[in-house]
Parts: sequence; structure tokens; C-alpha cells
Amino acid sequence: MTPMKPFIHLVRAAAVAALVLLLSACGTLPMPRERPLDRPAAADATGKLARTAAASTPPGEHSGFRLMPLGVYSLDARIQLAQRAEHSLAVQYYQLENDATGRLLLRSLREAAGRGVKVRILVDDLYTAHSQDLLLALSNTPNVDVRLYNPFCCGRDGFLSRFLASPSEIGRLNHRMHNKLFMADGVMAVVGGRNIADEYFSLNATQNFIDMDALVVGKVVPQLESIFFSYWNSEQVWPVQDIVRSKEGPSGRPPGAAEFDRWVGMAAPVPKIVLPPADILGYGPVAEELDAGRLGLLWGEARAIADPPTKPATMTPEEALSTSVTMKVWGLLMEAKSEVDITSPYLVPGEGGMAAFNDLARRNVKLTLLTNSLAANDEPLVHTGYVRYRTRLLQSGADLYELSPERTTASSRFGSFGKSLGRLHAKTAAIDRQKIFIGSMNLDPRSATQNTEMGVVVDSPQLAREMLRVINISKLQNSYRLRLQKDSEVIEWLTNDGEKEVILTTEPESGFFKRLYNRVIAPFVPEMLL
Repeated sequence: MTPMKPFIHLVRAAAVAALVLLLSACGTLPMPRERPLDRPAAADATGKLARTAAASTPPGEHSGFRLMPLGVYSLDARIQLAQRAEHSLAVQYYQLENDATGRLLLRSLREAAGRGVKVRILVDDLYTAHSQDLLLALSNTPNVDVRLYNPFCCGRDGFLSRFLASPSEIGRLNHRMHNKLFMADGVMAVVGGRNIADEYFSLNATQNFIDMDALVVGKVVPQLESIFFSYWNSEQVWPVQDIVRSKEGPSGRPPGAAEFDRWVGMAAPVPKIVLPPADILGYGPVAEELDAGRLGLLWGEARAIADPPTKPATMTPEEALSTSVTMKVWGLLMEAKSEVDITSPYLVPGEGGMAAFNDLARRNVKLTLLTNSLAANDEPLVHTGYVRYRTRLLQSGADLYELSPERTTASSRFGSFGKSLGRLHAKTAAIDRQKIFIGSMNLDPRSATQNTEMGVVVDSPQLAREMLRVINISKLQNSYRLRLQKDSEVIEWLTNDGEKEVILTTEPESGFFKRLYNRVIAPFVPEMLL
């Protein structure tokens, strides 16, 4: 399931809004229980992952990174860390789906807990309708705690019913935790843009995402751990047992280890992830290096950035924006002296963003933007927000590219997409071939003021070079290049058919009714809700 945006779901469901009247006697969240503050234990320097991180670290270096543009490598890295953890696992995601990928990851966490590893799982509650029973059962096994961010009180078996059951709380429920983090023993982490579902790892039969994660060690990891625990202990978070009404197991008890093991197929052999010998950056799977006790990484000075878990509940919209990850990234972009390269699946810069982009143009900073085409966008209404700025972006001199589902499917550079639809989901930036950002933040109003976001900023020319290599492959092999017809505002989409250049003047790979739908709906969707 693709992670849709709450407001857009409500727009699409407007025809059934009258059901609210039938659910006017909605419930409320239970009174919060007093919870002791949970703090991370000091990292054990004698653990195998800690020894590997130390052996991989050159003298005087800061933090080490390996970019993971290939989905199956990124999934395998998480599984490998879970299998090797000896003390703790901290898992934080916007979406953790009950599909083959989600069950495989949860199985690896259950096995780690069985070895005595303390497992903490924090999931945003928006998309837990299909996974909540699985999460509840796992939480009722030893060494596992599961918590939900900003939970729904009622109507929990469906997406729409959750909102309809709490019509007076739409404002609160529209605020979601968009963070993505996987951490092992407090010494290694995976950060980036991927949620936990088949489509983020090229394992979905109908649609898959081009995305980006990074394996991380070094000085930035304690910062990531601090971010995790600020959420874990926040008042926006509830134990899953306090929220999910259990489907009782045998003898009237809530589901636990036996039910979880049956649901994920613990008795069956562990499913194998088919891994190619190398990714587009030339790296192989991480397991052999972990076995050898030394990782090949790129090093640089890094800092983790994140919104507070209280965003925006305790803030005005202006405060939420001014202190946001979005503004920190914009600040980074505005320091550029020569070039900025950005990938964002949802690109709605707003007037403030356009002013910033125009300032880059005035300073002769080359701006390259890669986003989804209408055909590739899993949120077509968000595309309408982007279209409002597309002509102006081209007029300002930006190099603009839109991902082509057909070209992505035909290419094998980011894995085998088969017959599935290819989409962009990576949120990255490279500045002056020197610094990079990788994380969960889109360049849109929702990331700025509604969602919580996180990511890392790294000063490393070597890492920036690899990031640019991935971006260039995406834009040159998987995308359309856009331009304006001479002396007009008519947009052209350029691609190649063998040696021949092809020029299109309508939204490529999208049917008439999809284009019409966007044109009709676009004027009525407020930009701040995209």
C-alpha cells in the first residue's frame, strides 16, 4: 500500500462523509498511564557491531556512510543488523505494513528478542489497520515494546473509519510522524526515505519506488539515538496495548507469541532475499563485510536533524515552520555557491521556496530538480501543487526532470521492477558537490508544517560524488527533461527513442481523464493541505 496523505484520502472519500452523523458518538483515547522515562543503555564497546564500527573507523574521522539506492540491499542491511544485534534494536517508521517485507522484518526482531535483545518499535498510527494485531501480538512477547505515535481511538479496522469516528479531532489526526530510522546496539543505523513495505524494496507486483537509504556508523549515531528516545518518551506516543482492542487468543487472553509466530510463519524457513552481486555504486551486500568485521564506508562530518515529537501540537504554524527540518534544509540550500541537486517525490515549493530558488538563480547557482511526473506520482492531487510552480521554475533557469514510469521499468539500474510501475520516493540533496542531505522530508507544505521529519546532513565530497552519480542516473536514464517552447509558456517533455529525440507537449504516460481530473480538482485544493 502506498502511503497516501490523510487530507487527500478525505477528499476522495467526500461522497461518504455523511457517515460522520452515524458515528457522532465517537470515543476518546484512554487516560494516559504514567510511564517511567526510558533511556538508552551505554553502547557496549565489546559487542560485535561496536567492534566492527571501531575497526572500520579511520583515525580522526567523524561518521561513516554507505548509500543504499538498491532496495533489496537496504532491506538486507536491516535484517543483517537485526540478526547481529546483541543488546538493543530501535525501530521508528511512518509505515510498517503487514506484507511479506513487514513480516520478514518483524520476524527478525522477534528472533533478536528471543536472544535477549531489547526491541523497541515506534510506528505512526495512520497505516496500522492491517498491522495492528501483529504489532499487538509482538508486544506481548518478552523483550519487545511497541508504541504508536498520535493514535486513533476508534474505528480502527479501516483507514476512513478512523477519521470518521473522531470528526472533532481531524486537526490532531492530520499531524503524522514521517520519520524513518533503524538502529542496532546504539552503534549502527539505517536512515533515509524508505518505509517498511514491499514497494520500497522492489518487491511489489504493481508499483515500486526508487528510494535512498544510508548505513551509518560513528559520531552521528548517538544523535540519532537521542532523537529516537525523545519520540519514544513523548506524550504523543502510546503503548500499543492501550490503544488496540485485542482479538483474543486461546483462553480469552490477548494474542501473544504463539499467534505472532503463526501469523508470520516462524516455523517455515526464513524467506531468502535475492541479492545481485553489486549495486549501481559498485558495492556488494553488506553481510560479508559484517562477517569480516570491517565495513568500507565514506567518511565526513555529520549532524542529525529532526522535528520535535510535539510538532505542531504545541506550536503555531509559523513556529512549526521556522524551527522545522524543512527550514534547516532550505538554509543549507541557500548557502550554496555553485550548484544544488535535489530529488523530491512531492515538490511544492510555495512562494517562499520560489523566492529562494530565484535567489539561487540570481547568484548563478545551478539548480537541478528531479520529481515525479503525473504518471509516476502516487498522489496525483499533490502534482497539482507542483504544476502551479512548474513554468516559473523553468523560467527561472532550473533544470527540471520528471521520472518516467516506463523508462524506470525498462531500466535495471535500481533493481528489477518487472511489470510494476516505477515511482520516485527518494528525498535527497547535494550542495556544491560537498554536502548532502538524506532523510524523510519532501519539499512540500506538509513536511514543513504538519509532519515530523528527520534526516542527516553530511559534509563529504566523496559522499556527494556518489549521491550525484545516483541522481544523474535517475534523471538521464529514467526521466523526462522539461523545457519551455521558445517565446512561450508551453512545456515540452524530452526523451530519447534510441538515437532519436522525442518531444511531447502533454503530460506523458497519463490518460485524458487523469489529466482532466487534476485540472478540475486543482483549484479547490488548498496548498497547505498538499
